[in-house]
This record gives sequence, C-alpha cells and structure tokens, in this order.
Amino acid sequence: MNKKIYIILPYKESINQNTAGAVSLYVNENKKYSKFKKNIKIISSENLTNYNIFTNRNYINNFCKGFKNQKIDLIEVHNRPEYINFIKKSFPNCKITLTFHNDPLSLRKSKNIKDRENLINVCAKIIFISRWIQQRFFTGLKNANYNKTNIVYHAVNIPKLKKINKKKNILFVGKLNESKGYNIFVKAAKKFMAINKSWNFIAVGNEPRKKIFPDKKIINEIGYKKNKYVLKLYQNSEISVGNSVWNEPLGRIAIESSSRKCLPIISNVAGLKESKSIAYVLKKNNSTELFNVIKKLTEKTLLRKKLQNQFYDNNKLSIQLTSKQIDKIRLDLLHDLTNNITAKKLKILHIANFNELSEGRLYYSFANKLNNGFLKNDNLVLPFSDRYFLKTNKFLFDPRDNIKLFNLKIMNYLKNFAPDILLIGHVFNINDEVFDYCKKNNIKTAAWFIDSISKEFFNYNKKNLFIKNLNRVDNYFITSSPSKFKKNRNYKKIKYIPNPCDDLIDIYKNFENPNLEYDLFIAISHGQNRGLLKKGKVDEREKTLSYLSKKLPNIKFAEFGYKGIEPIWGENYFYYLKKSKMSLNISRGKYQKLYSSDRISSLIGNGLLVFTNIKTEMTKFLNNKEIIYYSNKKDLVKKILFYSQHDSLRSQIAKKGYLKYHKYFSNKIIANYICGETGLSRKINPIWKQ
Repeated sequence: MNKKIYIILPYKESINQNTAGAVSLYVNENKKYSKFKKNIKIISSENLTNYNIFTNRNYINNFCKGFKNQKIDLIEVHNRPEYINFIKKSFPNCKITLTFHNDPLSLRKSKNIKDRENLINVCAKIIFISRWIQQRFFTGLKNANYNKTNIVYHAVNIPKLKKINKKKNILFVGKLNESKGYNIFVKAAKKFMAINKSWNFIAVGNEPRKKIFPDKKIINEIGYKKNKYVLKLYQNSEISVGNSVWNEPLGRIAIESSSRKCLPIISNVAGLKESKSIAYVLKKNNSTELFNVIKKLTEKTLLRKKLQNQFYDNNKLSIQLTSKQIDKIRLDLLHDLTNNITAKKLKILHIANFNELSEGRLYYSFANKLNNGFLKNDNLVLPFSDRYFLKTNKFLFDPRDNIKLFNLKIMNYLKNFAPDILLIGHVFNINDEVFDYCKKNNIKTAAWFIDSISKEFFNYNKKNLFIKNLNRVDNYFITSSPSKFKKNRNYKKIKYIPNPCDDLIDIYKNFENPNLEYDLFIAISHGQNRGLLKKGKVDEREKTLSYLSKKLPNIKFAEFGYKGIEPIWGENYFYYLKKSKMSLNISRGKYQKLYSSDRISSLIGNGLLVFTNIKTEMTKFLNNKEIIYYSNKKDLVKKILFYSQHDSLRSQIAKKGYLKYHKYFSNKIIANYICGETGLSRKINPIWKQ
C-alpha cells in the first residue's frame, strides 16, 4: 500500500537508541515489525535541525511549515494533544491519531472536558497504552464515544527461554526519586542486607534533582542504561521492583521483567494494576511490606521459580502482537477499498417511521422490511422512530422544543451506539450539527425516499426538504428513476432501489392455487399513516378503478380504499390478498419512471399475477413473462379478461415473477446494496441498478 505515514514524537524525545525514552522505544519497536515500515517517517526535533526550535509550539509549527506540500495520508501524534489543532489546520484532509502515554488530565490541551471533546471530534482514532489512561481521558465526559479509541499496551520482544543461569540480583529500574518509590526500596534493601548479604541490590536509572543517597555497599547505582542492556540485566537477575507511589500510567517494568523470567514486584496503583497477571502485587507500598515480600521470595526458591515461569507464560504483550494491532488501526483508517473491504458486520442507526402508533397495522412497511434485510445480512440495527418520538414528546409552551430534544436524542444515539451508518427515511427535522458530527467521526450518512416524485405530490415544500437532505448525506436512495434530478449538482448521490419483498412476510404462493375466491385484488389508500379515507378526496386512480368496475362486471374484485370502502391493513390486507389470483399495481402521479407503490412487493412477492403501467419502464428488469404491462385503460381491461380466462398461463407468469422478485428484489439484497454504496462493504451490481 503506497501511503505516507508520519509519526510525530514529543519535542525533546530522541530517536537515538542511546538516549531514547519510553515513547521513542514504543514507536521504534513497533515500526520494526510493521508492514508499513517503508511508509513511515518519524519526526523528532533531531530531524528538524534546519529550524530554530525552542518550544513545543515552534516544533510543531516548523513541522507544519516544512511538510505542508507533502501529501500525507496519516499523521500519528504521541503524547502531545497540544499539537492536534495545529496539524488539523495545516493538513485538513489528513487523518490524525493521538496516542496517550501519560495521564491526559496532566497534559496541555486535554486537561479540561472541552479540550477532550475536541480531540474526539478531530482525531480519527485515540490510542491509550493502558485502560487506566483511557478511563482518565473520559473522566467527566457524558455519552463518551469509546468506539473511536483503542488500547495498545507497551510490549516487548519475548524470547524463548528455557534454562537460565541467574545471578542473585534484585533490581530497581526507573527514576531514582520518591514518586517512583525509590526511598521505599532503599529502606527495604537496608533492612534486608542487615540479615542477608548474599544478594545484590542494583538501581538502574538516574535523577537530575537527586535527593536519595543510599549506602553504596547496600545498593549499586549504575545509572541510565540502554533498553537492550536493561533487558539483558533482567534475564540475568531474579527479582525486579517497580513500586511507584504516583499514578504510573503503565507498568513497563512488569512487561519487560516477566518476559525475561525476572520476577517483578509492583505496587497496586493506576496503570500498574493492569500488570497483575504478570507481577507480584504489594498489598501495601511501604518498606516493611516490600522487605517481607523480598525475604519470602528469596528464601522460597521453588515459589520464586514457579512465579517466574507463571508470569513469563502469562505475558502475551509481544511487540509483534502490538505491531499488528497498530497496523490494523492504520488499515482501517487508510481504508484501501480495493484491499480492505471485508465482510465486516456494520452497525446502523436507522431513523424512520416504524409505525408504533399503528399498533402493528403496518408491520410490512418499507422501513420494517429494510430493517429485516440489514439483520439478515448479520448487521446490527438500532431503529429510532422519528414520528413516534415527536408525537409523544410535545411541549405546551414551545412546540419546537420537541425538535431540539429529538436532535439531542440522535446525538446521544450516535455517541452511545457509535454506528457505521446513519440511515434516515423521510426524516426532515435533523439539524446540521448531527451531520457535522457524523462527518467528523467517519459515520456514513444515507437517506431513502419512497414517495412519488410526480409534481402533483412532490410539492414545493417537500422538494425543498428532499434537496436539503440530499446536500447533507453521502447517498440518497429513491424508488423512482434518479434521472429527474440530472441538473442537480448532487445528482450522483442519488441511487435507485426497488421496493423489497421479505421472505418472512411475503410467504404466500397464490400461483399454486387455481381455485381462489377473487379474480382481482385492488388496495389503495390516501396515506398509510392516516389509515382512513379522506372525505371528499378523489384522485386519478379512482377514475381508472371505476372504469374497470363498469367494463368488467363478471370479474370478482377484492377492492379497498375507494367508493366509500375503507382501506385495509395488517393481516386483513393479507387475508384478501392470499385469496386473489391477480392484482392491479396502480400508483399516483404522472411521472412513473421506475416508480411504483410499495404494494408491488407484496403483490408479486406473494405470487399474484400483477398488472402495472408501461410508464413505469420496469421492462428493463421485469419482462412480460413475469409481469403484465398495460398502456391504457382499454388495454388493461382486455388483459384482465384474457388472463382471468387462462388460469394456467396466469399461474406460469405469476410464478416466474414471484421467483425473480424473491431472487433479485429481496430486502436482503437491497440492504446489501445500500451498505455497498456507502463504501463500507463490497459493492454489488443487482439487475435493477441504474
């Protein structure tokens, strides 16, 4: 993968192995085993020597100026949250990660809640070297999005060790000060040496403002040593001590010491607690307790050897493993679509009308069928019904307050659920901040629209709301031909989808039964959410249906939704549908290119012979051996009469239509297509794709 990755070390952190600190060791060791090692450039103050660097701010400004013309794909910042905003401003299209090696509440630009919320929004990923550091970062943050974070511990190259000739060394490794517990170690060593002089106490480390000066006959202070030397010393020693008093972010001493079968003794604070499986933990961090533990472990050889082997076996923090973890984060962020789209199971926040107020009357609605499709593809779907929420959360004094609460609810869903996709259906009350949050947090956005876009129904206000959402989402899926929007600058976002069938809902095979009660099933409505006829309302569909009634006196109709007969829903709808041989799929509006009432999926999906207008232009994917097309009212009358008298042919065509629709127009395929178009799963090319 030809990607540029820049790693920025903290100012003054050296890449020189002789003087490298913990952060440099972490970066250099992981780079050594990374599949991206040829793509990585490490930035430190040492390789920005052409600039006058005196402060952290100058350091990062010089980096931004020096590399602003470079196309960098990923910038990884270590332990300096104060660098993030400078980098984002200079490299707006570059993904940024931030790795915390210390307590975030002690570092500039992450001390307060507002700063940490900014980091979550700006960074593509935040990495912590311990769970304790992660918990500190989220202190006080409500509805925290852990999904944008990872824990990648410090690690070490773990050699295969069998028999080792160890010396009777007890090591202290770290800064020689009270925060590290060195004063406690000195007192315990003095007490131990008073009764047993056969062991050696060695201190590895330094302290510029040294205040603790032990007797050289008791402790041999050998100063700062390279990590390679320290690892060798662990391998030749029996016991190590890392009894920090302060909140140590991670117990590196336990990780390195146990990897060489040197038994670590640690205190029970902060990030050190996470090393319990690979170290002996002091109950109390004082000189008496440390003395007693050292005395026990030096006297009981079998116990000491047992613990050394146990902690060695428990240590899974190999540098090869953590390098793979970091590379996995890089792969996900760089997101090479040709090599890195897997069968990832997606999380989808689906906001639409799920018809709770209809009490099951519309369980087969488009929104519910689509939900089922996502679930069949093993995705996780969280449905949130906008209309139900808005109707049940009305405020007396300010009706608009429920819109504010609705948007707050969505933001909380996004933070708590951390979806891969925000999908909305006929929802027009969402604020810009929701879409801004999705963009900052790499959440794909999509919308669907299944109403007719004929100008009789796609009125000025509805069109404006449609276009408003079109400008804000990544993809828009409609059940009409997108060609009507060719002049819109966002035309390419619009994709056609058909109305889906569902093998859990559309379960009947009417073509198998020649003795059905009704010849023709017709069901229309003045709006599914209303559920009732509107008094005095007549649309152009009723003129066609009245014409059929007059011209087809011998055809037995199951007809609902006009002539004063209320529309039917729920199981009543299927009660009559499953008793019918044929059906008329009739839609509102003059513009019908690819558009159909969503009833088509239940009509053809349950094995009825379906008649539909040739204006739909569905012949591209449903031919006249699978569905019957009519050109006008007279043609429709003629074809209904013909197929009512030819049951065998009617059954053959209905069966072919049924089989094709279930194979190519299922909710599983349509849900898969939507996910593919967002770029989060492999794209598919169904027969109906435009």
